[in-house]
Formats: sequence, structure tokens, C-alpha cells
Amino acid sequence: MDRRTQAPLVDSSSCLCRAERAVAITGAGRHVPRSRICVQSSLRASIHPLNENRRSLGDRRSGVCRGQLPLLPGLPDDLAIACLIRVPRAEHWKLRLVCRKWLRLLAGNYFYGLRGRLGLAEQWLYAFKCDGDRRVSWDVLDPAARSGAWRALPPVPNEYAVAAGFGCAVIGGCHLYLLGGRDPRRGAMRRVVFYSARTNRWDRAPDMLRRRHCFGVCVMGNRLYVAGGQSGGGGLRSAEVFDPAKNRWSFVSDMAGALVPFVSAVHGGRWYLKGLGAERQVLSQVYTPETDAWSTVPALDSMVTGWRSPSACLDGRLYAADCKDGCRLRAYDESSDAWSGYADSTRHLGSSHALEAAAMVAFRGKLCVVRNDMSVSVVDVAAGAASQRWQTIGGKGQIKSFLTNLVSSVAGRGRAKNRILHCQVLEA
Repeated sequence: MDRRTQAPLVDSSSCLCRAERAVAITGAGRHVPRSRICVQSSLRASIHPLNENRRSLGDRRSGVCRGQLPLLPGLPDDLAIACLIRVPRAEHWKLRLVCRKWLRLLAGNYFYGLRGRLGLAEQWLYAFKCDGDRRVSWDVLDPAARSGAWRALPPVPNEYAVAAGFGCAVIGGCHLYLLGGRDPRRGAMRRVVFYSARTNRWDRAPDMLRRRHCFGVCVMGNRLYVAGGQSGGGGLRSAEVFDPAKNRWSFVSDMAGALVPFVSAVHGGRWYLKGLGAERQVLSQVYTPETDAWSTVPALDSMVTGWRSPSACLDGRLYAADCKDGCRLRAYDESSDAWSGYADSTRHLGSSHALEAAAMVAFRGKLCVVRNDMSVSVVDVAAGAASQRWQTIGGKGQIKSFLTNLVSSVAGRGRAKNRILHCQVLEA
């Protein structure tokens, strides 16, 4: 494949816009007409795709229907599908262009569900960031790509183009949700939208029951929970849960007190939140879904006192950054009820805003630290302390990043600095 022609990772013809785009071939003096750059996201109301009782159009017409031409001439459809599911995810946009039958196959849940069951699904890293003008954009990182660089995606839905304090979570490994937030003109929102990595489409989901921003969000038991935050009238105690199988929101028990969380994590089947209370004091609460009850965590609890953002759970263990650039990690040991140093790269980058660790996610069985300058470090915490190896899979090199930040500081372009808002992993 000619690597000079790069198609958008999000198929704009089927997901984000209907406008014509134009793509210029790098290094060539000619212009290839295809379609115009996407300027507006098109949202379509739909039932949540995780509902197994509703088969999509792609599933009903995926090529196993009788009386139709085969997917690949000369091969049974089951063997043809066994070949197509092994095509790398980065090339799926080409499969959709072959014929309508292949497009329908890739539009259904069967194709990507089979990839997941056979261990062929690929994980990509998605990051939402805010620039100096407070505009929200998102990028994707394919670790298998030779360039090893982030790629910009078409604009986010209009509701979130300039929103602040919105939540972000992933259900089912392939559906990424944006929830609530505060619009500069309309204030706090109840809006919920989700992006499917299988269909490359943004869709509407049922709105939350309360308007809120700066709230906590998590996923437990394939259900989406939100709690606390702020609204027009101040802090909130209410909490809600979204069940994708029923496609609706419902209230759960109220929190012990109003809370604006700044860090949260699911650990041991319970949801821990740490944030500011009504009197601007630091509080911690924990929610148990089995009993639908909230409880206050004691101020001297060892786990909470040493818990900082960013953090992530991997294989039932909670990890958190132990320095500003995320080059040193520590883990919580339940047996000793204490935090201890666990991984250290011994090569610290600095304490500037650009090098600050903004997110930490579990990625392919390893921990992934994402910084504001889009640099990414991966460490295998399952390996012993002597064999732990830090690896950079995306972003700028250390020297290049340092020079860029230095020049920006001297030139006074501090307002143009990016800030990572959310980072998630999607599988397809």
C-alpha cells in the first residue's frame, strides 16, 4: 500500500458527516477529489447497539442470506469471513469500499464480535484534549502503525466542541460515551452521545435524569454510573445508572453528601470517589452496587490518603502516579493496607505542564501513562521489579518534546498548550 495516501480513521461517509471531502496526496502535485473536510458531526438517535435482542441491518444482510452472490467468489461465506476478520483494523475502511455486501458485513455486530471471540480484536488509544481556545478535539493512536504517532480525528459532536467538565467512559470495550458537561451558553447538560468503534458512528443515547458537570463516572457490571458533580443550583448528591440492555437511566441511592470528584476508580467491586464537599473540604465516599449504598471513607484510611490522580486498576490492583510526570508509579497493597513504590523509569522528564501525566489506562495488559504533550509511556507492571521495561509508543521523543516546550515558553505561547481531558481504550 502506498503510505502517502492516508484515509481518515473515522469513516466520515458513514459516521460523522455527509459533506464532500478533498484529500491531497502528499508529495504529489495533483488533487484527488473525494470529499470535503468534516465540519459538523451528524448524530442519529438509535437503540444502544449492545442490545443482543436487536439484530442490526448488517447482521441480517451480512452475506449469509440465501440467493445472493458470495462474499468471495469461489469460497463459502464462512470461509470468506474467516479470511476477512484477519485483515488489520487500520485497513477496514478499504473493505467497506469494495461492495455493499462487505459494507453490510462490517456494519454489523457479528463481524467484530467474531474478531473478539477469536482474539483478533485490536486495541487503539483515544484521547480527548482541550486547546488554549477551549475547543475540544480527539485523536487516536494505533500502536501497530509504523509511524507510532497520534492522528487527528474529525470533529466531536457539536454539543461537546466547547464543553467543559463532561464525563467519558467505555461500555463493552467498543462504545465510548460522552456525558453531561457544561456548555458556555446553555450551562449544565443532560446530553449523552456515544461512538462505536465497530460502526465508526456517533449516535444519541437517552439523556441523563439530572443536568450535571464535573461529576464522577464509572462502569461496573456493564452498567454506566454517574454521581455527584455540579449543576445550576450547586453541588449534587444524586447518582444515576444507565443500563444499555434496557436503554434507560434510573436513580440509585443518593450520596452521603454533595461531592465534586476529582479522582475515582473501581476497586474490589466498589466505586471509590475523592473530591471536594460542600464546604470545600476533601471527602471520600464509596459505593457498593450489590447493596445500593454509599458510605463515607474515614479521613485516615490508608488507601484514600495516598491516592492521587491519575490512577488505574489492572488485574485487581490499584496503581497511581507517584510524581508529576508519571515516570514513577506506586501500588496499593491490600494485605498491608499501604501504598508502596512499584515501578520507576529512572528517567524523569520534568514538572512542566506539557510533561504532566494527565491520564493512566490499562492497555494490552500493561499500564499506559499519557501526558499533556501526547507522549505515551507503557510499562509491564506484571513483570518483576528487575525486569520492568518502560517503552514509548506514541508522541514526541524526549529531546524533541523538551525543545518544543522550551521554545513555546520563550515565545510566550502558553495559552496554546493542550490539556488531556480523557483517555480511553477501544477494541474492534
